[in-house]
Parts: sequence; C-alpha cells; structure tokens
Amino acid sequence: MNDTETETLSVVVEREIPFAPERIWRALTQPHLIEEWLMKNDFAPVVGHNFAFRADWGGVDCRVMAVEPEKTLSYTWTAMGLETVVTWTLTPAGTGTHLRMEQSGFRADRQQAYQGAKMGWRKFFAGLEAVLAKTV
Repeated sequence: MNDTETETLSVVVEREIPFAPERIWRALTQPHLIEEWLMKNDFAPVVGHNFAFRADWGGVDCRVMAVEPEKTLSYTWTAMGLETVVTWTLTPAGTGTHLRMEQSGFRADRQQAYQGAKMGWRKFFAGLEAVLAKTV
C-alpha cells in the first residue's frame, strides 16, 4: 500500500524486566503508580472507561479498549489533534517479563508528534522501571 495518506507509523519500546507480570500490571493500572512514572490520571482498567492523563504541558484524552489482566492493556491516546492507540503486552520470560509498548497510528505527516513520542516513551520507561524497582 503506497497511499501515504493512510500509512501510519508506530513507536515500539520493548524491555526484559526482572519482575513478574502481576507486579508490572499494577504499575500499568493503579492510578497512584501510573502518576509516579507517567502522568496524573483517573485511569481504571475497565473497557470503555474514558480517562485523562494530565501534565504541566496539557493533557491526553483516552478510552480503554482492551484489558486482559497481566497480559494486555490497550487504550486510545488523543492529544494535539492526533488519535493513536497505546498497547501494552506482557509476556512471562524466564524469571521476569518481556514488556512491549506500541503506540500506533502516527500519520507520516506528523513527524514532530512521532519523534516526540519516541523520546517520551524512552523517558517514561525509565520512570516505570524505577517505580517497579521500589514497589512490591
């Protein structure tokens, strides 16, 4: 498909994390923990739940699309006129978990948003790993 109008880009970050899926799941779904590594929020792991992330620079409007405890979490991510989808996948791996985050749906003409997400998710992942290291 060569139609650049419909072609989209994805940001993918993958890590092997030395913690069990249930521990990572808590950090991805409990509002007080999400706030420590991502942003203030009113998240609930319920399909159809509308929620928002809030930061100094503004916010992100979201809706939960899929919840499979300790395996998959997916939600829309609408900010600055662009709607993308964030999907978290947790796969047990040895003594830890393979964590994959994909933010899909960046249009090719939205390079600034795409590049910003690439940088942002690296920073968010570092924060997530720090939260995981100190929580039980």
